[in-house]
Amino acid sequence: MDGSAGEHRPPWDALAPLVRAARAGDALAMDEVLAAVTPYVTRLCRPIALSDAEDAVQEALTAIFVGLRGLRDPRAFYAWARTLTVREAVRVARRTAAERSVDPGEAARLRGLADAGDGELPAQVRDVLARMPARHRAVLVLRELEGLDEASAAEVLGVPPGTVKSRLHRARSAFRKAWRQ
Repeated sequence: MDGSAGEHRPPWDALAPLVRAARAGDALAMDEVLAAVTPYVTRLCRPIALSDAEDAVQEALTAIFVGLRGLRDPRAFYAWARTLTVREAVRVARRTAAERSVDPGEAARLRGLADAGDGELPAQVRDVLARMPARHRAVLVLRELEGLDEASAAEVLGVPPGTVKSRLHRARSAFRKAWRQ
């Protein structure tokens, strides 16, 4: 890595030339793009898809691979990848968990899986998220971890802003209640 003080470009700006090359069919550039975005995709999928996070990551990366040629603006890659990833994570969570809450044994197993990774969320937070429906986990991830406003979160989730607002209220309330237990 270059340690020069003058280079403070966001990683997504630096990725734009690779995205352009991948869109043009450069297989090596596509591989580099997928390798660069995998940690971010994983960070988004873990709290949403829980024990199915690996499946969600694979589905999201596949969607990125397939859809990249249709991306018009390489500088929009970050937001586009986030949208695909969150939607895939929610879809996988719903498909495999049918919106069921996770039992305590499953929560303990998830804690072990997450600890093996980069451990960005404390175990107690992961445990509380594990007991919430995927739609609530998704809105919390977008608002609290990604810092999106309600309109942007609604766009990513493909729902009206009012739905995000009500889900967020319910999710925060459920999170606080579960946190106290």
